[in-house]
Amino acid sequence: MHAFTASLTRLGAKLSLYALFTAGTGLVLMTIMVAWGVFGRYVLNDTPIWVEAGSLFLMSWFILLGAAVGVRESDHLGFEVGLVMSPPPLRTALILIGEGLVCAFGLAMLVYGTQLAIGTWSDRMPIIGISRGWDYVPIAAGGALIALFALEKMLIFVTGLTQAPLGFGHFGSEQEV
Repeated sequence: MHAFTASLTRLGAKLSLYALFTAGTGLVLMTIMVAWGVFGRYVLNDTPIWVEAGSLFLMSWFILLGAAVGVRESDHLGFEVGLVMSPPPLRTALILIGEGLVCAFGLAMLVYGTQLAIGTWSDRMPIIGISRGWDYVPIAAGGALIALFALEKMLIFVTGLTQAPLGFGHFGSEQEV
């Protein structure tokens, strides 16, 4: 189980880094798109119609990928005071229950996001001309990462291993667990 957990945490570190990079890129692209929309509206008097739909599409990606990274890095909301004040056996149960609920929520996002994407795949977004199903793919992708990262955290807790870091020392390089 230690070898599986170590492999999972290395995979989690890579996926987390890629998700963070993708979310950051989406944020920058959305900022450029909104700036272009403002420039077009107030300087050129010709508002690009695709800016709003495109920026909302990018926003769903970077929000859900960023949320998944937040789950892995324990930057999401939590009730730390309750954990600190609990006796050790209860603390262990609360940690496992909490991560289990986060994992279940991520799996629900994966399942229902996939169903929504499949159900709307034949529809087209009129302004940007892509399938409406793409609006729901970020929900499924973010849910899959959230579930994977919560599972990783549960296994790390149970096995006592350490989590693989993101590896920002040299962008993209891997640090061993």
